[in-house]
Amino acid sequence: MRSIIFLFSLIISTLSAFAQNNDSIQTPTFLRGQITATNNGVSLIPTFSLGKPAVLFDLNIGKGRLSFDPMIRFGLNGKPWTFIFWWRYKLIQSKKFNLGLGAHPSFVFRDVSVVENGLTKNFLTAQRYFAWEAAPTYVLSKNASLGLYYLGSRGLTKDIVQNTTFLAIRSVISLNVGNNISLGIIPQAYYLKMDDLDGTYLNATLNIYKRNFPISLSLIASKAIKTEIKGKDFLWSVGVVYNLNKKYQKL
Repeated sequence: MRSIIFLFSLIISTLSAFAQNNDSIQTPTFLRGQITATNNGVSLIPTFSLGKPAVLFDLNIGKGRLSFDPMIRFGLNGKPWTFIFWWRYKLIQSKKFNLGLGAHPSFVFRDVSVVENGLTKNFLTAQRYFAWEAAPTYVLSKNASLGLYYLGSRGLTKDIVQNTTFLAIRSVISLNVGNNISLGIIPQAYYLKMDDLDGTYLNATLNIYKRNFPISLSLIASKAIKTEIKGKDFLWSVGVVYNLNKKYQKL
């Protein structure tokens, strides 16, 4: 838990310092983010999960079209799970069509047991990847959009999956249900290929918000349709989310 608090404090301090160094005539720097406590940490690719409670830090800092979006995940026992350091650029921004591009290095942490002289020793190792993305989106209305999402990755060591392709069609729908309560619904169907194995899946995320209140609720469910990839046929998670949304401009 100390490592979680230290890492988050370090990121916030760094981002705040970056924000305060911007000239007032420039575009304001934004800092957004979510801190989620969940019963089951779901991976960036929702076929996989930690399988146990986790804390997720998703931050978004930038100016104009460029942003830095670190995604830091820990188990509730304080062990690191994944560190993903996105750089994203909004190549096209219009009323009806948007196109975002991104790339990141990432680290996935795993426990490894080694037997030496009859004694079992446990080590924490980091698997390294490099990934890239493209996300074209068409805006249907102020409350709905439809888009594609492509994610490719390359394993940087030979003991892990070397090539991954993730391709999804997804929609984002926003609904007002009364009493200042809003629903964000994100259904998607996706294809996943990892080296020589592949599969098709369905996934949905439901976010429940209350206007002008920083706490929200997130529910995620994923179902395998047909797959050769090892993993659960069905997984789900429920999370409590703290939302941060600020802009900084030097006076």
